Amino acid sequence: MWHRGRPEGHARSWRTLLPAPSSRAESAGAARRAVRVTVAAVVGFYPAVHLLDQPVFALYTLFVPVAFGLLSPLPGSGRRRAGTVLRALPAAAALITLGTYLAAATWAAALGMLFVGFVLVTGASIGPRATGVVPALQLCYILACFPPYAPGTLGDRLAGLAVGATLTILCEWLLLPEPERPSYRGRVAGALELAERAVHDLLRGGADGRETAERLRTAGRELRFSRTAAGCRPTGAGAKDRALAQAGYATRRFLDLLAALAPLLRAPADLPSATLLRGLATACADTAAALRGTRPPPGPEGVEEMIAQYAAVRGVPPDLREDPHALLRRQSTLLAAAVSAVTVSAAVALATGPRRPMPGLPLEQFWYAGASTPRLWRVRIADHLTPRSVVFQNAVRTASGLALARLVAGSLDLSHGFWVLLGMLTLGRTTAGATWSAVRSAAVGTLIGSLAAGALLISAGDMTAVYAALLVPMMLVAFSVGPVGGPAWGQGLFTLVVSTAFAQIAPVTWELAEARIVDVLTGSAIGLVCGVLAWPAGARGEMRRSAAALFRATAPLIRLTVERAATGHSAPGTRADAATALRYWRTAHASYAQLRTEPPPRHAADGGPDWLAGLNHGSRVLVGTYWLPWSQGTAWPSDAASWAREATDEVVSATLRAARFPADGVTVRLAPLPPGVLTRLPAPSVSHLVDVEVWLHALASDLTAAVGPGSSVEGGFR
Repeated sequence: MWHRGRPEGHARSWRTLLPAPSSRAESAGAARRAVRVTVAAVVGFYPAVHLLDQPVFALYTLFVPVAFGLLSPLPGSGRRRAGTVLRALPAAAALITLGTYLAAATWAAALGMLFVGFVLVTGASIGPRATGVVPALQLCYILACFPPYAPGTLGDRLAGLAVGATLTILCEWLLLPEPERPSYRGRVAGALELAERAVHDLLRGGADGRETAERLRTAGRELRFSRTAAGCRPTGAGAKDRALAQAGYATRRFLDLLAALAPLLRAPADLPSATLLRGLATACADTAAALRGTRPPPGPEGVEEMIAQYAAVRGVPPDLREDPHALLRRQSTLLAAAVSAVTVSAAVALATGPRRPMPGLPLEQFWYAGASTPRLWRVRIADHLTPRSVVFQNAVRTASGLALARLVAGSLDLSHGFWVLLGMLTLGRTTAGATWSAVRSAAVGTLIGSLAAGALLISAGDMTAVYAALLVPMMLVAFSVGPVGGPAWGQGLFTLVVSTAFAQIAPVTWELAEARIVDVLTGSAIGLVCGVLAWPAGARGEMRRSAAALFRATAPLIRLTVERAATGHSAPGTRADAATALRYWRTAHASYAQLRTEPPPRHAADGGPDWLAGLNHGSRVLVGTYWLPWSQGTAWPSDAASWAREATDEVVSATLRAARFPADGVTVRLAPLPPGVLTRLPAPSVSHLVDVEVWLHALASDLTAAVGPGSSVEGGFR
């Protein structure tokens, strides 16, 4: 990371209630999911209600497939989704049991909802599978914690769970299963193979440097999680997911550095650089093969050895015919790329092979290598047990909203009160504006759906056969259109589904549709109140605070790193400061991940803060702290050391100014190197001085990109 190169909630027309155009792939996926959920639901529901006359058992066989198959965003292929449901069964059974006994009193059920909601949302941070099943697990408790208080029906409830979950597992696995998507491993492997080809082409002189640079940057952008399907992102807390995610970050950095190098590299390259480039190409091929499973992971030792050899022999050859400063900058950029390749090799070895320590590599980078999975889960959750974490904020917002909804529904004795919690759960968003937009659309959809359901109930009366015949087509339409059509379509069509289903379980009248309207509006109002009172800006405000904290944490590290390079002595406290900065980086990264899921504010402008550049700045500082070369016991001459201190002061000052996000941006003025200093320094030290220069300029570019408009880097190269 040394070198890198209409508004929501305000439109008033009826168009805002129409679904946004969905892609053919999204529509096809929704249709497949609708078939699976419908089959899983009705295969258990029809026999339970029409043959066995077991209403409680029938209710659970119907809602469990809907909860796991439709309302929960399960990641991955059909086989993986089936495995996720299977692993969630013990937790679902425990929550149904807990809800059944806490239904004895409204206050007990509400307190249980507060605890369950907070634990589930916080625990979901350990990985995408846990995140996917949280809505279904919440619904298992919600459905069980409402009156009547009937512990004697617990057997029927658990039997309904078992049948519904079994049918869901079979349908996810066998009936129109979700296709396998390109894995993140494969994407990283493809990027490394592209890098190998690009290096060979550049060394032969047969490639256009600018075109090659653009291909490399494009491949790096494709490794962003925002370009990767949710089920394929390695976001889990386990060691292998952490390692694969780190491999992706480092590969992106490696490609960006090669892209910066490509237009500057002229064949034939200087011998040390050409040798290192060939070695990096071979390492890329070997690492890609390990990711594809065709060979064992090579590990980082080979690349480390190449870096040590290159650092010892690089420098200005005596017969050089170009600007020596330009050559040294290219060599520094190549060294930074090789350092990224070390991280890639080490991370891939951890992601594809057995766990092993990484001796010789920075402990802070690979601290998870020897940790057990439960410990890594505890670390992930502990990272978010702070009011400054968006995960903590979401947990508090969701848990308090569900508990309040349960308290209101129980105190007012609302008919079918669990619809209150279901409405709050499905319509709640992380920002107040997005919640209001969803609630407004859902209210209109529920009203229209309830009118249609009331007309159906009045006209069909107690003719159960009519409802049984309509249930399947209604479910297919609702579950196909609702997920892609938006809250209005989803709530309206779901109202028709639950009306036809409940009309088969027990005699109902048009008042069921009226209860549906009251319950959904009550849940929507509670969700809106919680959205306004609990962190209404969502991740936006937290992103600014966490980015500012990250900038302030990295500022002293910049000074310590340059001081070590200039004096040859490691400063005390560097490791502790790096650990603090890494913790702030993880918090900021979580805020950024949520921010990408939220609609932009209506006043957003093109020149606003570039949060990804801010994260890149923090990561670049940490990489430099670990890897910026320095010679023990070899101090720079006074003019070089003075330049380094002044340039460092400028970058540190700019970093602290950036933490305040000034409206006019940040201008960084770095003076050029003192005249003749490169000719007076010995070979290793002159290269180290240019390494520092390149690193500081890269940090300055990150800062000006992160803070917004009106920024520029003055003095020196970009």
